[in-house]
Amino acid sequence: MSAEPEPRRHVLVLGGTTEARRLAEALAGDPAYRVTNSLAGRVAAPVLPPGETRIGGFGGIAGLAAWITAHGVTHVVDATHPFAERMSFHASEAQALTGVPLLALRRPGWTPEPGDDWTFADSLAEAAGLLPALGGRAFLTTGRMGLHTFAHLADTWFLVRSVDPPQAPVPPRLEVLLARGPFTLDGERELLARHRIDVLVTKDSGGSATAPKLTAAREAGIPVLVVRRPAVPPGVAQARSVRAAVDWLRAQD
Repeated sequence: MSAEPEPRRHVLVLGGTTEARRLAEALAGDPAYRVTNSLAGRVAAPVLPPGETRIGGFGGIAGLAAWITAHGVTHVVDATHPFAERMSFHASEAQALTGVPLLALRRPGWTPEPGDDWTFADSLAEAAGLLPALGGRAFLTTGRMGLHTFAHLADTWFLVRSVDPPQAPVPPRLEVLLARGPFTLDGERELLARHRIDVLVTKDSGGSATAPKLTAAREAGIPVLVVRRPAVPPGVAQARSVRAAVDWLRAQD
């Protein structure tokens, strides 16, 4: 009996998102691909995708480039969170060093609908400066990593939702809700009403898992402070869906 042929492609998926997991699932049954999923390790109990998994950083740009070379990676898909700007920059620089093709898989961002009252900010720091004028009881859904940016706002009451508990510094008036999406519209309506929320703060993450909060805010007439996502590094190919990412990989022959 002859041995099975080695996969022609070793795809490194920089993951941690729903799209990364679905890409790994889409490639799992294809013997032409070997998939290694890289997770940052910031979530205590991540949902592991199919394929090989590595957890933790690479040690900067040089470390990522060395890992790509040492493990025979033929393609890299940056499917990190739209706000994982540092990792995306490292992937772009590692592409320049190794010549390995790189694709940024980014779900489309959200767009306001009729009845929405959105204010945009280009950073968490700008959002913290705008927040006091928009409301006094904030539902903060920007994640625990940037919570320190709002720590000086002593007069604002915060409901913070995150997968893992935040670490200091945090705002003095704070209630933490540990939860992982997807979230339902009924649940978001009840949450806003129960906590008397009068302003929602979110990153433009896109996707459907956390979008119901936007509908609930629109229905309740609550303003939304939206932090714009950073741009994909210049020159990096982009896909806006898992299907498009698979098509990109298959077109690399």
